[in-house]
Amino acid sequence: MRIAENEDRNASQPVGPCLSVVSVTYNSAEVLPGLLDSLKEGLAGVASEIIIADNGSVDASVEIALDHPSKPRVVQMGRNAGYAAGINAASAVIRKDANLLIMNPDVRLMPGAARVLLERLSDPSVGVAVPKVFEADGRLSWSLRREPSLVTGWTDAVLGGALSARLGIGEKVGNPVRYEKRAIIDWAEGSILAVAARARALVGDWDESFFLYSEETDFMRRVRSAGLSVAYVPEAQAIHIGGDYNSPRLSALLAHNRIKYYRRHHGAVSTALFRMSIALGEGFRAARGPAHRAAALIALFPPSREGIDLIVR
Repeated sequence: MRIAENEDRNASQPVGPCLSVVSVTYNSAEVLPGLLDSLKEGLAGVASEIIIADNGSVDASVEIALDHPSKPRVVQMGRNAGYAAGINAASAVIRKDANLLIMNPDVRLMPGAARVLLERLSDPSVGVAVPKVFEADGRLSWSLRREPSLVTGWTDAVLGGALSARLGIGEKVGNPVRYEKRAIIDWAEGSILAVAARARALVGDWDESFFLYSEETDFMRRVRSAGLSVAYVPEAQAIHIGGDYNSPRLSALLAHNRIKYYRRHHGAVSTALFRMSIALGEGFRAARGPAHRAAALIALFPPSREGIDLIVR
């Protein structure tokens, strides 16, 4: 791991930032400039620093970060170590008493959002704060989630994620009213979340064994288990552009890690039923494309450790 810095970074950064912005990049040259450009107004009024953890990009991600006027510090992982590993590497070079604002490189922070999230983190009972997220076209993103269960697994499988979300029985929260007011939630998708220093101290590192997907589910469960809450703050807003959700490789990894996470907290019979819900749900939709077929197959026939290594690399 190597840390690269702008020559004038130290002169431009405030002393003792109360917020460290962390973004993990992997061939993110197309979207990274938009994130960095949004930070000037998004971080307005907040003493902050920016850390980019790069997972071995072969495009211009590192050069774009180092040349940007925001002067981020770049931690070069030297390999594609995964999302959680990138967060951990960035956290290792940040003051232990700093709050974190973790964002995907395809997120755009709306003006004043960081200040609102920090205000929510000032509540000693809060460990994580998440904003209201919009799609690139301006539609509300269903970013809030319920804890995975047999109910959410089977209703998503039988009814489909969109309908079960609207009915209030799926893993996604699909009722627009729920997105209008502050609330304490189970968890939220991890494209953007603010983590209090107190949560960092209690929970520790992110679990790198997930590589990608479900690491945020795991982290926020550990935050709740430590006696802190996950708070939704609609006054803070962001845009998440999103990427390719039809990749068989990524769909297989998502299904695998959902089952892996569930297995950690439930018995063998319950896990088998949860696994079957994913296999059947994806199987029902196999005609829609290879991504669904890949997810169904990995749920039915769990790969060896070596097989997962081939998927994630």
